[in-house]
Amino acid sequence: MNRRSFIQKTGLLTTTLFVSLKSFSAFSLIDSDNKISGQVSSKGKGIANVVVSDGFSVVQTDKKGNYTIEVNPLAKFIWISTPSGYEFTTDSFLAKHYEQLASKTTLNFELKAMKVDDHKHNFIIWADPQVKNQKDVEKMMTTSVPDTKKVISAMGKIPVHGITVGDIVWDNHALFEDYNKAVVEMGIPFFQCLGNHDMDYRMGGDETSDKTFQEHYGPTYYSFNRGKAHYVVMDDVRYLGVERTYDGFITQAQLDWLAKDLKYVAKDALLIINLHIPVHNSVKNNKDLYALLKGFTNVHIMSGHTHYTRNVITDGIFEHNHGAVCGAWWTGPVCEDGTPRGYGVYQVNGTELKWYYQPTGLSRKEQVHIYVDELTNQKRLIANVWNWDPKWKVEYFLDGKAMGEMENQKGYDPQTVKLYKGDTLPAGRTFPEPHSTEHLFVAHFAPAVSKVKVVATDRFGESFEAEFNG
Repeated sequence: MNRRSFIQKTGLLTTTLFVSLKSFSAFSLIDSDNKISGQVSSKGKGIANVVVSDGFSVVQTDKKGNYTIEVNPLAKFIWISTPSGYEFTTDSFLAKHYEQLASKTTLNFELKAMKVDDHKHNFIIWADPQVKNQKDVEKMMTTSVPDTKKVISAMGKIPVHGITVGDIVWDNHALFEDYNKAVVEMGIPFFQCLGNHDMDYRMGGDETSDKTFQEHYGPTYYSFNRGKAHYVVMDDVRYLGVERTYDGFITQAQLDWLAKDLKYVAKDALLIINLHIPVHNSVKNNKDLYALLKGFTNVHIMSGHTHYTRNVITDGIFEHNHGAVCGAWWTGPVCEDGTPRGYGVYQVNGTELKWYYQPTGLSRKEQVHIYVDELTNQKRLIANVWNWDPKWKVEYFLDGKAMGEMENQKGYDPQTVKLYKGDTLPAGRTFPEPHSTEHLFVAHFAPAVSKVKVVATDRFGESFEAEFNG
């Protein structure tokens, strides 16, 4: 999709226009009251109570599906928060719930009712595919995409959608098209978050840094619904006007919009916030977001950016910081904390959410790696349980005898030290380094022990085993 200028769209080629970038609006020249009206319908029948927004104002359709919205001068899109029970509108499987503002004063949205109940549905979180060249694209297309297709196929007829939580590419925006081909190949609706490597540099400040992203994927923040779940996509990457310089920050415009959007969401709904930079420790104004989420009893935040896995619970809000699709930037089989490159798989049943991490090319039952090394007069067992959270239980067995739970320690995954530590490793891209992680577990035992087993049981009661025979 190529964005054309307002002059081209309206054919006003003979008019001399002086338009500030900050005050530009399709309505500033064609509609004195800056209002748009329209209808949200299905098979010619209006749909009531559908949320419509321009990113600033938030309104609902009336009982006939009609709406009128006063458009902010800075708005670029009108979008709907797709209601439960209706298919996501897509263009080649990319979410297309929006229309770009142009010389129209009427925008209608046509939806298709789902043929199955969507109270049960699944979604997949891709974090940081981050392709930089065609070699990376080939790896993505021959490993990550087929693996994801296999997982989707095993779900049967249950509705499933995907969300990529940023760093779709690695500064090479021409590769958005290759990512788009991956989405088509996977064959499910995909929503996209803006990552720091998806931004435009050298074009000004934060307000212009998402131009190319928007040309491909529309607004950088919006919401949609499926079943009893309300999904929010946000942009928490603030470009600081100097190339590759950014921080984690949520603009006031987004916070104001979110406050309005959440007025139409039940406090006990399953609320899923999707963004790129982790909120709990890397978004400077995270307290402002947490304040808006106060009172909602079932909130999950999906983030990426770090190339490691970490689950953090803050005031009852569960943040899932995902390992990367590209692992350590397509240089090795694991992320910097030892998490296999892969993605999150989530299962929704009403307002209940279950999940697991799918390691690319491996069985979903492979959720723990173990290592044994020799110390003075004893051996040490290290278990990396990458999707661990405090409700997991990690136990070990020596020669078949139950020894109880392992001790949780912070440290470095031995495989990442071997693969990535040092100025010449990994080959090609030498900057990945082992990253300290909180999901390691340690035990010590006598050298005479020959068989070691670790059983990690997640918060849902599912157990995963790993064995070592020495």
